[in-house]
Amino acid sequence: MQVIETRHLRIFVAVYRTRSFTKAAEELFTSQPTVSEHIQNLESRLQCKLFDRLGRTIMPTVEADLLNPRALAILEDLRQLQSDISEVKTAVTGDLILGASTIPGTYLLPPLAAAFKQKYPGIAFEIRIKDSKTIIDAVATNELFIGIVGAKPQSTKVAFETFIEDDLILATAKDNKVAKKISVADIKKLPFIIREEGSGTRKSTEALLATEKLTLRQLQICATLGSSAAVKEAIKADLGVSILSRHAIVEELKSGQLREIEVDGFTMKRFFYIVTPAKRRLPHLYDVFLKSIRKPRETTLENTTQT
Repeated sequence: MQVIETRHLRIFVAVYRTRSFTKAAEELFTSQPTVSEHIQNLESRLQCKLFDRLGRTIMPTVEADLLNPRALAILEDLRQLQSDISEVKTAVTGDLILGASTIPGTYLLPPLAAAFKQKYPGIAFEIRIKDSKTIIDAVATNELFIGIVGAKPQSTKVAFETFIEDDLILATAKDNKVAKKISVADIKKLPFIIREEGSGTRKSTEALLATEKLTLRQLQICATLGSSAAVKEAIKADLGVSILSRHAIVEELKSGQLREIEVDGFTMKRFFYIVTPAKRRLPHLYDVFLKSIRKPRETTLENTTQT
């Protein structure tokens, strides 16, 4: 059977309702011959007669009586579909699933999500926290639309956008005897805790050490841990020192549980990045969220550091 076109159904419904080719043509702002042609095409596709021509009047056949309610339902479904799609394109409601590495997922995204939800109450958030590599891979394979990560590897499948600058510091337990200020060379003498492979913090640590011609192999690695929370607890227990984001230990620094070690001539900065699919258009909801977090970058960094 040949495909039935939507315009055939619209013209059929108009003819069925008005019982007139001429009136249907006037209603649809087209010509009577055009209406007749579409009805003939529809009859050909359905392989049946839809109207009996009785002089100047027409009468629907049994087949037409069967088709009319179905045609009305199909046209209404199409109208509702168009309405729903239009609403999806403009509405800011639904599930917003975001990926993030540990620091932005734990300390940066929650306040941003709360502010966004306050403006758009119909949003439900899910924040998936994994290491930077896992989040980037999830965006590259279209499992996620947006990620916030602390590393920026080369990739043609994703796009990176600088988000917020992060301050990395060397931290130790409050009662550790290490001096408040040390040289870069002194780092090699300290028991050092590092993050796992794939962690943005680890990649940043390696990059910073490389600027001083140091590698992790030259350090006295005493532990490799899978989260910033685990690293914090290990430092508190005086297992060793570690380089961490200030965002991750701001409360511990304020309370005195941890203290910062200044490394002479060694400025430790990095950036967090927004990662999105390189060739995929973001749904409206995600696009609105992305625009909202682009605006308050500077104030966001200040606020999250102070809270």
